Amino acid sequence: MPPRWAADAAGLIAGYLLDAAIGDPRRLHPVAGYGTATSALEQRVYRPHRAAGTLFTTIAVGVPVLAGLAAGRATRNHPAARFAVTAAATWTVLGGRTLRREARTMARHLDAGDLPAARGRLNHLCGRDPSALDEPELARATVESVAENTSDAVVAPLVWGALLGPAGLLGYRAANTLDAMVGHRSPRYARFGTPSARLDDLLNLAPSRLTGLITAAVSPIAGGTPKETLRVWRRDRNDHPSPNAGQCESAMAGALGVRLGGRNVYFGRSETRPFLGDGPRPSAVHLRRAARVSGAVGAVAVVLAAGVAAARGGLTARSGITAGGGGGGGAGPEGPRLFRARPRS
Repeated sequence: MPPRWAADAAGLIAGYLLDAAIGDPRRLHPVAGYGTATSALEQRVYRPHRAAGTLFTTIAVGVPVLAGLAAGRATRNHPAARFAVTAAATWTVLGGRTLRREARTMARHLDAGDLPAARGRLNHLCGRDPSALDEPELARATVESVAENTSDAVVAPLVWGALLGPAGLLGYRAANTLDAMVGHRSPRYARFGTPSARLDDLLNLAPSRLTGLITAAVSPIAGGTPKETLRVWRRDRNDHPSPNAGQCESAMAGALGVRLGGRNVYFGRSETRPFLGDGPRPSAVHLRRAARVSGAVGAVAVVLAAGVAAARGGLTARSGITAGGGGGGGAGPEGPRLFRARPRS
């Protein structure tokens, strides 16, 4: 078992490997349970203004953070327990295997020409209306969702876990789930959901940019080049209305050599996004390449996260700090899906 200073680092790696090997539990997923609890909280505190949304966000994110801090403090002198807690929390909040599986499932449907099945599958990834989408648009929606969710469901949890241990893992996943539940634009959540949306944007500022850089580094796995990926990323990353999604999507467009963006139709409204990247519209073959890129980005991210966690733990151990969080080592209004249904992708 690793010493105390390495427990978080080893736990992050173990949790990542668990997600890569077995993915999310089919039943009784903790994130689904969290969504049920926060839905009940929403019914109690909802008012159509930001003050109520701020109260809701504070409680719904604060409770998991406090739970993570308590777990960190309880295990700070027990490396084996700390390792187990961090590994379990990491496995719970990651979604890399499921994300890659969804991309490959969509590719199979498109290869078979089964548009009804492909349209029915799209809502596992994003909140667009799939009823009128053809093959290139279904592929585009999938690539964009894979790109953004590689950050949201893999890189960002690892970043916050590396920095803050279990509290960072649980707090980030809580904030990201709230954003998926109430952070989207709708009459009900136009003001109430703003605090959740802004918190999620803030927490993803650094991870999304890290995702873009790592995507460039691993782009040869999809037939791209780091130079071309970086060129597209630098040129197009700020064209997206989201402060974070464009970082991931433009890098993925550069790595795959495709053009993303255009008109997105949601249930009851539409948005026109600037184009990202150069080349053809995506097809089924690009979905498999996007899944490979996503997996490679996750592998690099967990190595970096483990290094940061180990360094943080070592510094804490040498300085004698024993704070609870340091020391050792996705859906729409109907409820949370693993990946966001806030219709940005």
